[in-house]
Amino acid sequence: MPRIAVTGHLNLSPESLPAIKKAISHLLATHAAGELTGISCLARGADSVFAEEVLDRGGRLEVVLPSADYRASKVDADYAPQFDSLISRAAGVHVLPISHADRHAYDAANRMMLDSCDELFAVWDGLPGVDQGSTASVVAEARRRGIPVHVIWPDEATRR
Repeated sequence: MPRIAVTGHLNLSPESLPAIKKAISHLLATHAAGELTGISCLARGADSVFAEEVLDRGGRLEVVLPSADYRASKVDADYAPQFDSLISRAAGVHVLPISHADRHAYDAANRMMLDSCDELFAVWDGLPGVDQGSTASVVAEARRRGIPVHVIWPDEATRR
């Protein structure tokens, strides 16, 4: 069963989401329905769009939460219902033994995802990242490890 991790921008414009969702769906369609596992940290934006698409295809969702306080400190009230729904539908939830969500925690979560995936979907505009937890840094590390990376950035995609 293929294991696909996701990384991507949090600040996608609402107008971008349909095109990104379509692109993710198209890539997932190369795998038999129900024959894949998606791995996500469930951040707002790319992570949650990917998670929804995996579940809608009948795939398994594994969640990697960067810290014990991730939901309380990083999940905004308007995103909480979707976050909670995805958590409740996940086949597994791994909470890293880090107390506070910060760049160190995000880097550790990204490394855990890359340690257990066969390929990476990156909803990424191609610009360099500013720190170790950025989308660009995850893509660079996946490439360094020889993990196939599928960059998803439709023409309609923009960031806020």
